[in-house]
Amino acid sequence: MPKTVLPAHQARSRESLKRLLKAAIEVLNKDGLEGATIPRIAARAGLSPGTVYRRFAGKDALIREAGVRLLQQTYRLSKALMEREDWKAMSLTELSRHVIAISLKGHSTYRGLLRALFFFTHQHPDAAFVRKMEDLEWKVFRDVSELLLLHRREIHHSDPEAAVKFALLMVGTALNSILVLPRDPKEFSHLVPNVEAELERELPEMFLRYLGVEERKRKAPR
Repeated sequence: MPKTVLPAHQARSRESLKRLLKAAIEVLNKDGLEGATIPRIAARAGLSPGTVYRRFAGKDALIREAGVRLLQQTYRLSKALMEREDWKAMSLTELSRHVIAISLKGHSTYRGLLRALFFFTHQHPDAAFVRKMEDLEWKVFRDVSELLLLHRREIHHSDPEAAVKFALLMVGTALNSILVLPRDPKEFSHLVPNVEAELERELPEMFLRYLGVEERKRKAPR
């Protein structure tokens, strides 16, 4: 009969790895790519730098592992969310607003992390790693597209499939360009004083108008 409990050293090893990857994500979010040093990550995890180097060749290997595992977890969570019955029962308007609200919150809360992983991935010389990261990101995109297209009867665009994909692409591009990529998140404050509030209000309207959803069906009850 196979053992159901790991030997003590294996259990400790897995726990320390979990703490280490969690610490790497937290430090990337707080201190960015340059500030995510091995000593800082190790201290956050309650480990010694030597312990980190026994597991990973260096910072590059640690961030690669943390990035892949993060996107894998994000995909599992988004998949589970989209398979919930209450999500499937939503109208296109409700569903679109939920998707955009969750995406906006994620980009705002994890701005530093997303910025760090963006530059780390797009400048990385390992094509296989870059492709793996991109594939994981596109899996979420495709699943959201398919969920929205279950409501294609509510879409009054000549090409519903292309419209949904393009609209999602534009939402992602707007959030990255405004919240993630600028060095200073307040860079747009001279144009729009409260840019996050405006994004929350205007992005769903732009999205639904582009899809051709009728206005009377877009208005949520107050």
